[in-house]
Amino acid sequence: MTIVKQEHIQSEAIEKKMMEMYSSAFTLSDMEIFVFPELLYALVLANIMSPVIWEWRKDPWFSGIEKRSFMQKVNRIKQFIMDNFVFNLDLETWGLTTQEKELERFDDFIDRDTISRSNALFGYEGDKYYFDIDIRKHFGLDKYRGSIIPYWKTETAEAMKAFIYKKDYTTGAGECVSLSTLYTAALFIIAKIPLEKIYLLATPLHSQNFIDANSGVLTNNRRIVTKNMWSNGTTISTKARRALENEEVTIVAHLSGYIHSVYPEATIDPEIYSTFKNSLARFLTADMKPEIMSSFLRRENSFQCCFQYCHIMHGKKMYIKVERIYTYEHSSPNSFSTDSRAALLKEIDAEEFSFTPLSDRIILNEFEESIKNHPDLPISQLDKIMMGELYIDKCPKIEDMFKYLKEFLYVEPRLPGTDKKFIDPGRISIPVTFSRQNVINLIKTEARDNKMARLALFAYRDLENIPWEPYLKAAVERNPVSIEGFGQKSMDDVIGEINSMDTVSIYSGNRLALPDEVWNYRRGDGIEKAVLLANVIKNRDPESDVTITISEGAVELISGDVAGKFETSKNLPCKITL
Repeated sequence: MTIVKQEHIQSEAIEKKMMEMYSSAFTLSDMEIFVFPELLYALVLANIMSPVIWEWRKDPWFSGIEKRSFMQKVNRIKQFIMDNFVFNLDLETWGLTTQEKELERFDDFIDRDTISRSNALFGYEGDKYYFDIDIRKHFGLDKYRGSIIPYWKTETAEAMKAFIYKKDYTTGAGECVSLSTLYTAALFIIAKIPLEKIYLLATPLHSQNFIDANSGVLTNNRRIVTKNMWSNGTTISTKARRALENEEVTIVAHLSGYIHSVYPEATIDPEIYSTFKNSLARFLTADMKPEIMSSFLRRENSFQCCFQYCHIMHGKKMYIKVERIYTYEHSSPNSFSTDSRAALLKEIDAEEFSFTPLSDRIILNEFEESIKNHPDLPISQLDKIMMGELYIDKCPKIEDMFKYLKEFLYVEPRLPGTDKKFIDPGRISIPVTFSRQNVINLIKTEARDNKMARLALFAYRDLENIPWEPYLKAAVERNPVSIEGFGQKSMDDVIGEINSMDTVSIYSGNRLALPDEVWNYRRGDGIEKAVLLANVIKNRDPESDVTITISEGAVELISGDVAGKFETSKNLPCKITL
């Protein structure tokens, strides 16, 4: 691969290991981020440099947002993301690879056994909530033979937005890592929440953010979860809890750096990491309030049969099975766990109640009153206090109930340990007062000495300020969807189809899309179309020579008898030989 350097083009000799890392910043697969954890925050910085989220600030939905409270700002962003993006887990979106190919590629970086223990595509089966069935069947992989796996690529803000151009989509879209990095950038740009307050948490099967402000907020795909929501027992909170309840946190990424569960070195500031762990622990610990029991029983409904509720009706004590209350709650706007409890009880038919207490059932009111009388009760002592104060041995499930209750009240996350060698890579600071151009200028300056900032330029696709070789390597080695899409069509038909696509890039300025982005969204600048054509040629005949000549307004590709001409509005003159 050779590039004749001209006015804007960066080209340099890149040693093999760095080439893998740099090229991975373009494709951003699940595997690549696991091996190169710096990529996770590099994408955050790329999204902050991107014009996409800065444009959101012009939307009437965010008018006057600077005057709103912290939670109002976060909720505004949440609703905007809910309205404009869907969660995408389509295995076909970015194509397929094989376990063997990926393991061979990263042999120089990480042990194969470690990968299989920590990555969902290589044997990890961690959370049985997800994997009570075979992992391949769960993700639809059972229709593929052998060790075929999806690339599971993380999308940039531009690629997420561009899903609107993809068949069968009406909005933007993205997978969980894409949404977590989008959220982080939006919280900084729109809500002006300092990046120092935001942490990205990656598990083998999920990615989410923790915002260390007020009592804490967790982003979970498109939704958010507050501390109160975390322990309210609803279906949404149950889904939000399952990753931290059941999986190891592989990576914690922050503006100051990262910490990885399997690497002996970490770059995150150790004091910042300690603060994060303490704040997350507080968030994951439920406040011991009387209504916590009704939230617990909502989630763990197998224990509802242990309880009854005493309700004063017309001045008399009346009793009702707790499970009957939740049956009414399902179709009511009122909740048994909130201030609307009284309104919910009024909705229940009178014949559901009994004048006498039900045998072998704990009176929930008494349990709640005991909690109220012990506001500082340690979770570990909960069963001892309750067993001593209440006659609650009636329920045959009582021991299991307390076990599950303690786990509900406090989730102990499996975070990367601190037995690491902490390295200072040079800290970056980005004030919330910065403009987009200020951020871009800072990242370009910091990129000289800071690896994460340098990787951000690659994830940003800034071909004016980075070498082209990693982009071209990623383009012809890891873009299988377009290859599959063209099938066995003749080269004339391939060129004709490429020419029929809209000649507009999803990336602004002198930034470039990858071939599969051009294919999926049916649009691309002439340079991107030429690289798409090169991808087809090199995958059909790896020994073929391909030359791409870019001049003002025009791109020409020559490979043997194949010739393609395209128009470009990008200013990246050079000559490339693949």
